[in-house]
Amino acid sequence: MAARSSNTVPPRLTANALAVLRHRYLRRKPDGTPAETPTDLFRRVASNIARAERLYDPRRPLRPFEARFYDLMARLEFLPNSPTLMNAGRELQQLAACFVLPVEDSLESIFEAVKHTALIHQSGGGTGFSFSHLRPKNDPVSTTNGIASGPVSFIKVFNTATEVIKQGGTRRGANMGVLRIDHPDILDFIGAKETPGALTNFNLSVAVTDAFMKARAKRRAYPLINPRTGKPVGRVRASGVFDRLVQAAWRSGEPGVLFLDRINEANPTPHLGRIETTNPCGEQPLLPYESCNLGSINLARMVKDTGAGRQVDYAKLARVIPVAVRFLDNVIDMNRYPLPEIEAMTKGNRKIGLGVMGWADLLIQLGIPYDSQDALALADRVMGFIQAHAMEASAALAAERGVFPNYKGSRLEEQGLRVRNATCTTVAPTGTLSIIAGCSAGIEPLYAVSFVRIVLEERRLPELHAGFVQAMRREGLWSTALRRKIAARESIQGLTEIPLRLRRLFLTAHDLSPEAHIAMQAAFQKHSDSAVSKTINLPHDATGKDVARAFTLAYELGCKGVTVFRSGTRDGQVLACSPVQPC
Repeated sequence: MAARSSNTVPPRLTANALAVLRHRYLRRKPDGTPAETPTDLFRRVASNIARAERLYDPRRPLRPFEARFYDLMARLEFLPNSPTLMNAGRELQQLAACFVLPVEDSLESIFEAVKHTALIHQSGGGTGFSFSHLRPKNDPVSTTNGIASGPVSFIKVFNTATEVIKQGGTRRGANMGVLRIDHPDILDFIGAKETPGALTNFNLSVAVTDAFMKARAKRRAYPLINPRTGKPVGRVRASGVFDRLVQAAWRSGEPGVLFLDRINEANPTPHLGRIETTNPCGEQPLLPYESCNLGSINLARMVKDTGAGRQVDYAKLARVIPVAVRFLDNVIDMNRYPLPEIEAMTKGNRKIGLGVMGWADLLIQLGIPYDSQDALALADRVMGFIQAHAMEASAALAAERGVFPNYKGSRLEEQGLRVRNATCTTVAPTGTLSIIAGCSAGIEPLYAVSFVRIVLEERRLPELHAGFVQAMRREGLWSTALRRKIAARESIQGLTEIPLRLRRLFLTAHDLSPEAHIAMQAAFQKHSDSAVSKTINLPHDATGKDVARAFTLAYELGCKGVTVFRSGTRDGQVLACSPVQPC
């Protein structure tokens, strides 16, 4: 365990945070009861991750690093991804959340990938795949004189395998399935999840090319390419395929879209191959056999009170970033990888993904409405600050430990940037981490002022925004009756007993236009090496035009992908306004 130091503090956790930690994260005794406290957990993780320091200096004292890492987590200023919290310092020692596996056009490759998927899910990770190399259905199979069943049929095989594997005994596996927009089976793929209950262990995204978007803008046809031969097999109207994509996303929230050419424009190691897919939530584009370790800074803790009011504490943020970058680089060395190919690629590129959570809470503390120009300007400044300081920290690590092994031939070498990590920044969704940290998720707006979060195998965790309660109490307006009112609705905009300035400040996801959602995602994408996880939450009465506008604007504003979700269109919705009625 980590040595105790005078500057360590016990974590101050909400009831929901404690519930999540006890259920999923704390080490357990044989009888299933917790064998450690949250303080023990953070010390276990800090001690384990600090041990990587000895790989670079066998005489280096570990206690200062243990104390820094512990304090960062215990003060809820930074948290690593869930597998690190769960597994660091324990027998499994699998610390990465994101993996990508190749799927080539042969039964041997397909079922090798299924086997590797099972190993990764068993260790606590999620997997992403591109199925774009698989020949289309009804294509000949010369070795058997038969015909191919197509990518969608094989996605079902992966989905079934996932269903029977429990991730490290803590959560069901998650997958991302991607197909190129020019694959002959693209329409089957687009409609694969329109039937309720289909492919429940997969998120689906269409890999959209620049050529397709240009064809759609000009209302032209584009070619479908057989990946087996590399030759066109027909042409279809781009606008028709786009409309089908929009309608599928309107009905079920899937598929999302990935802008494949834009992703590869930012690929730091093009000499190693093209990126074709991402991790399950879409924020981490990866090459085959790559994994990535993510962590998030809690922006709600980066605020200071001054004589002029509350401001972002950039000095504190500048202290936190290099410690977080060092922590994540250490995770790469301490990780026990499920496959040797993954270890080689991960250590070759040393990608990390430092992101944020608590963005909506930060804006509320500063009195800035989420959909304002001031909010966009602050997003640009804050994420730009994080990006610059993360790169600076990675450069300092490179001076101490060396550049990442695949540096030669990389875009970073071309730019003259000697860094330790091929990527430094990623904005992840932080669903569970934000519960532990007691803050809003990722860069999302508040889903509602009062809502129920359905997690932990259908357990319902009620959420009531503490900042809203405090503001209403200062106004002398908080009451049980008002609490009941806000618990029954997705928005407080119609409650005129709440002052207008507070209604304006406590905007929720469905108060925002698609344009406001996308603009915020684009502001953070501008300063993220990888991508940004952001759900464009739409109210149930949103139209297909709203979805189309979101997809088009995301492309125009420089996002690398986008996902929309119209409330009430999927069973098992994670966020709801009441225990029985989705928002």
